Amino acid sequence: MSCRAAPWSRPSAIPRGRSFPASARLRNPFGGLNVWKNPILKNTWRIGDVPMMFGLPSGLFRCMASSSSGDGGFSRPQSADETPMPLYSWPDKQRPRVCILGGGFGGLYTALRLESLVWPDNKKPQVLLVDQSDRFVFKPMLYELLSGEVDVWEIAPYFTELLKNTSVQFVKDSVKLLRPSDHFRREPGGSSTGGVVHLQSGTVIEYDWLVLALGAEAKIDGVPGSSEYALPFTTLEHALKVESELKMLERRRFGKSSPGIEVGIVGLGYSGVELAATISERLKNTGTVKAINFQTTICPNAPPGNRDAALKVLESQNIQLFLGYSVSSIREVYASGDSSSMVTDAKEAAADDKKLLLELKPAQRGLQSQVMEADLVLWTVGSTSQILRLQPPDAPYVIPLNGRGQVETEETLQVKGHPRTFAIGDSAALRDPSGKFLPANAQVAFQQADFAGWNLWAAINGRPLLPFRFQNLGEMMTLGTNDAAITASFIEGLTLEGPVGHAARKLVYCLRMPTDEHRVKVGISWLAKGAVDSLASLQNAVSNMIASS
Repeated sequence: MSCRAAPWSRPSAIPRGRSFPASARLRNPFGGLNVWKNPILKNTWRIGDVPMMFGLPSGLFRCMASSSSGDGGFSRPQSADETPMPLYSWPDKQRPRVCILGGGFGGLYTALRLESLVWPDNKKPQVLLVDQSDRFVFKPMLYELLSGEVDVWEIAPYFTELLKNTSVQFVKDSVKLLRPSDHFRREPGGSSTGGVVHLQSGTVIEYDWLVLALGAEAKIDGVPGSSEYALPFTTLEHALKVESELKMLERRRFGKSSPGIEVGIVGLGYSGVELAATISERLKNTGTVKAINFQTTICPNAPPGNRDAALKVLESQNIQLFLGYSVSSIREVYASGDSSSMVTDAKEAAADDKKLLLELKPAQRGLQSQVMEADLVLWTVGSTSQILRLQPPDAPYVIPLNGRGQVETEETLQVKGHPRTFAIGDSAALRDPSGKFLPANAQVAFQQADFAGWNLWAAINGRPLLPFRFQNLGEMMTLGTNDAAITASFIEGLTLEGPVGHAARKLVYCLRMPTDEHRVKVGISWLAKGAVDSLASLQNAVSNMIASS
């Protein structure tokens, strides 16, 4: 007799016995409910003449007779009115099964790390990577899509292309529900299953080890109108949408008599500053960028060198800064024939006359409320964790979360109370030695992926796990074509700016590409583009010299 996780069914009918003694009644850690008072959980089994009493959470376990030796499979409901859920079929029934949710820096690089390690015989795990997109996205370089410096294939290669020379399997799907079972006490010789994952397609994945690397989603519903009229900028789809909107505005406003394009950017952290610099350089004299920030300084958490370099670029490009303001609402209006008046009926105006009005509320003393006009609004503040909505409804706190919705983890990156589950990247809440939360950026995810891969190796092979220690190597930001700022933490006071910073940033990111093959392809492409740009600049300089002589 074996008990296996089967989230789609309740425990099978079992003869009832006497109720559990009141003196020994326990409290459930999930919500403080008395599990022994739940009639579903008061089950008694009798093996021979020995009664055995236990409680199983409703909908989590299904007990079944099995003569197998722990093949990791599930039994399905056999009732005629239920549709069986497809189970993901692992190729090997003996080797460990590692499921990685999320194909960003944390998830993909963990899979590649596991592939690169040396494993004992029959211990190398089967690795399954699940992501809702079919492309890995090198997010720090999304801004270069707007400036035309990179192509989509360079910073967003297909997972199948990156994993073709590995044993890692890839499934394109979204996660619907998590059902971990590694927090229950296990009997010796019992099932080693860590739990199951439900996908939106209906597929169920049973795993031995789980890595949560789902990242965070943009949160743009903070004020009235933001979700309807503002665009986030965190994914490849977002970047392509912004590129499409900019091209449409550029076509409509082409001509000397056309009004200038106005782009509003909410938030002046790293993402907002990089967007403002990139779009302002692209628009040149055909438009204006207006940036809003709650604080009175830009990039408040950036090193002074990066902050000063960014401020210098923003001021040189005449970007309008609204510091110390927050957006209270966004609404759409249409300019009438008289440009000084507005109407709210779309039928009375052409598409070219559409405007977005942002009501700005002062966040600092001494400032007055303002109304800002824009043709396009980009929202770069706020994010939300995906884990909260993936918890099972009958056990909403089975995965411990902090107030920001991030998973609480041990120093080894294991989820607290779940020895077979790891959480990394934006999904995880981990602090540095000073007690501050680690930043949600690619550098942290890179390093966590390396540790997660090693600790999985150690856990599978019964070796000690290593505590994660983040090493801040510095920070980088793009400030437009052929311009960037880099501050290295190991050289105090050094900040590389301009073309030198730009070249150093691209070199570092080229070396950080997922695979050797992709690094070579991207490196050759960037060198070729650089040579063409240098030749074009030389030709322009010669032409100008000839024209002036």
